Amino acid sequence: MYDESRTYPLEAVSVISTSGRGTTTNAAGFYQLEVSEKDSIYFSYLGKPTQRFAVLKITNPTQFDLSLKVPVNVLAEVKVAPRNYKLDSIQNRKDYQKVFEFRRPNVESMTSIGPMGAGIDVNELIRLFQFRKNKSTQRFQQRLLQQEEDKAIDHRFNKALVNRLTHLSGEELQRFMLLFRPSYNFTQYASDYDFGEYIKEAFKKFKRGKSF
Repeated sequence: MYDESRTYPLEAVSVISTSGRGTTTNAAGFYQLEVSEKDSIYFSYLGKPTQRFAVLKITNPTQFDLSLKVPVNVLAEVKVAPRNYKLDSIQNRKDYQKVFEFRRPNVESMTSIGPMGAGIDVNELIRLFQFRKNKSTQRFQQRLLQQEEDKAIDHRFNKALVNRLTHLSGEELQRFMLLFRPSYNFTQYASDYDFGEYIKEAFKKFKRGKSF
């Protein structure tokens, strides 16, 4: 069972015989219904029935197919790409731009210099006394920065890399990664060689039952 273009299969089309039997089409537009030679069948979709078709007049009852004139909503092509840490980070910065750029108001931010000389920025002066809002925004900013650093570490210090260099797995791998999780600064600036050497040295200490 297809739409009128015979391109898209129609699911949940009712197939009914005059003897009272019935079924519905599956996601591929297929159906199976037991009928007798005296039966006629008809189809119903979205409450609109078709004409009846006598079984004796159907040339090939095992492959009786037709198309229905119904609207089919077709989505535009959607491309799915794997998650990318850097792109996620950039998007996060865009989404929370005001929070990331937040700075507590001070004398310098309140002072503005124009054609008439130095003056006070009234908006900054008002913001100076919004203590609760400033603290709340600053805490949110700190959480976002911490999340960004954690994701940066997770991206580089990942299970696949550690497993490849240490052959650890399961609970031992999890324990190793908790004990020897590197700092954000080291993760950002260490070369691939130094990062690999760090994991190897950490693994030696792990086997000796030590931690940094």
